[in-house]
Amino acid sequence: MSVSSTKYIGFDYLIALANAAKLRARVPIILHLDHGPDFDFVMKAIRAGFDSVMYDGSEHPLEENIATTRRVVEAAHAAGVSVEGEIGRIGGTEDEVSVDEREAMLARVDEAERFARETGIDAIAPALGTAHGMYKGRPEIAFDRLEAIHKRTGLPVVLHGGSGVPEEDIRRAIALGVGKINVNTESQVEFSRVVRKTLEEKPDLYDSRKYLGPAREAIKEIIRAKIRLFGSHNRF
Repeated sequence: MSVSSTKYIGFDYLIALANAAKLRARVPIILHLDHGPDFDFVMKAIRAGFDSVMYDGSEHPLEENIATTRRVVEAAHAAGVSVEGEIGRIGGTEDEVSVDEREAMLARVDEAERFARETGIDAIAPALGTAHGMYKGRPEIAFDRLEAIHKRTGLPVVLHGGSGVPEEDIRRAIALGVGKINVNTESQVEFSRVVRKTLEEKPDLYDSRKYLGPAREAIKEIIRAKIRLFGSHNRF
């Protein structure tokens, strides 16, 4: 769950929705905070009842990122909450950077190893060349760096910016150590497309269930396909 979504929906509603989903689901449900901006906000999520949190200190110097992430881990683990930490910079699709600049944004293996060791995080989100949003071209994932970071840290690697990544690249990333993949934009795009299509075909619709329902079903199909692609089907 993104920070903007938590502010839009509210922690109390999110927790209620997640708990309702847990009661209905036949698989484990985890409510996860994505890209927590600072220590205090992450603590609010933990106190609200999130099962997992991510603190994103990647824009800060390494020493500061390590120190704050360690504080988050100590507090989160005391509450039985898992922590994802980020190192390097994960860009957006509007970023226009040179090869040298893109290389500079990637996580360094030695720093990732130190980051994992000194913070005690449960999962690591290194910058590997992917970006948030939909891609204009094919993303260039640093597979060699991904494999090295997984081996050196012993942690599951989190791949941010999963929307639009080719299926063969997803499979290769999983084989090299990716244990969590973030996909959001792809679902939003499909949801919006179906809502527009439904209203264009039936412009007199006013009952939101009649146009949001088909869009929700469209998202379900995307998620089903992702679950199969990620190899997570029939695992529980």
